[in-house]
Amino acid sequence: MVSKRIIPCLDVKDGRTVKGINFVDLRDAGDPVELAWQYSRQGADELVFLDITATNERRKTMVELVKSVARQVNIPFTIGGGINEIADADVLLNSGADKISINSAAVRNPELINELANAFGKQFVVVAVDTKRVNGKNLVHLNGGRIATEIETEVWIKEVESRGAGEILLTSMDHDGTKAGFDNGLLGKINSTLSIPIIASGGAGTIQHFADTFLEANVDAALAASVFHYGEILIPDLKRELRKQNIEVRL
Repeated sequence: MVSKRIIPCLDVKDGRTVKGINFVDLRDAGDPVELAWQYSRQGADELVFLDITATNERRKTMVELVKSVARQVNIPFTIGGGINEIADADVLLNSGADKISINSAAVRNPELINELANAFGKQFVVVAVDTKRVNGKNLVHLNGGRIATEIETEVWIKEVESRGAGEILLTSMDHDGTKAGFDNGLLGKINSTLSIPIIASGGAGTIQHFADTFLEANVDAALAASVFHYGEILIPDLKRELRKQNIEVRL
């Protein structure tokens, strides 16, 4: 049985880790390199760094941060934000990142998914999808959730898979930062149609929320930010409880 993964997410703005509710009202959560080191010591399986304003402000992702993190941690990490072409991904992977994540750029230029998968291998390509319910439909949103599209989330994710993405990071904007639990209905529905891993994101507030998303939606990994950043959930405690509920995790 493949172990379920626990992934802290570090949203980075101006070199600091930040966290908000429903993608707004950001507050400082610490130094990203220091947090990365702590999480690797605690037993996190992977890390995700998202430069949340890189796309909106037309900046490139932080190469120096990648180098610093690569020196500090020995677990895989993904970096996203402002990746628009092969060259952007190439410099990040060569700086020490294990995977790259694309979001808005993939929607604007779907062929980029094919290009990245062909250049580096699909296992290096994570496509992040920010989804929000609008008039009864789950719609894809861009630029850190600032721009709504008419693209239905389920349709887009199937296209992403067909173009060669190796993994989906699905964030429910309706649940993000609320600590009310993951959107297991949507996650389970989409996961049942996929043959690639899906990472649940948005809504973690308790240890049981992690257990629920693994048991109900059968996702491959669960990602969270503030509950880890502010010490509300410690990864060793989380993994021990998951084991008690017969959920396979790496201790």
